[in-house]
Amino acid sequence: MRQSKIAALALVALASVWASLAAAPQDPPQVKIPESGVPQVMTMEGKFVRAAYNNEGYVILGYQLANSLVGEEWMLLEFGITVRDGVPNYTLTRNALSLDTPDGKNLPLPTIMEHREANTAALENRAKVQRDSINYFPPSASQACGVVFFPDLTSRALPRDDIELSSQRACLGRLYFHVPGGIKYGQYWLNVKFEKSLVRVPFRILTDEEEKLLSKNYKDISKQVKEAFKKKQS
Repeated sequence: MRQSKIAALALVALASVWASLAAAPQDPPQVKIPESGVPQVMTMEGKFVRAAYNNEGYVILGYQLANSLVGEEWMLLEFGITVRDGVPNYTLTRNALSLDTPDGKNLPLPTIMEHREANTAALENRAKVQRDSINYFPPSASQACGVVFFPDLTSRALPRDDIELSSQRACLGRLYFHVPGGIKYGQYWLNVKFEKSLVRVPFRILTDEEEKLLSKNYKDISKQVKEAFKKKQS
């Protein structure tokens, strides 16, 4: 990944992958691009894998399991994070993460006690088989690093309230969010506050129709997103 200077909003998003059905049936669907509201680049690394980054930080998430949890009150996200080349080491705390929901709520990361009381063992078991690789990091981030805000309930690892980030460390783990009233279809944003900036990773909980459309047109949609990014950068 090349270091790039971002002078304006790069509204390349990837999560809104359903069609503008005004197009002719033989034409690929047109991507609707959600606006992050902050200067950043966004990419689509897979059907349920989204990344966003700026000059300071890089965040990637996988949400295949979350997409199947509509109606349930706990969401599990596969999560990866690092800082960019040339950025000093930074200690990220759990209160730097939050989730924006389609109905306008901003949900904090739950406490360790709230997570333990929820008993997410069933979600953890499902995540073992229903997940995508999110190991897409800048080349300099080659050292493995664990995100243990919420370690596996069967693990001996102790939960921590912070992560020491550096540009050489590719930190991976899982995030949980309590969604009162249940997970709904629509646009979500994972917010990550770095020392000097905010990165917002978009992802959409898809209806069956939207998921079928994405599966059928993934290559066309991915190409369209890349082309839109090039136009924004020109």
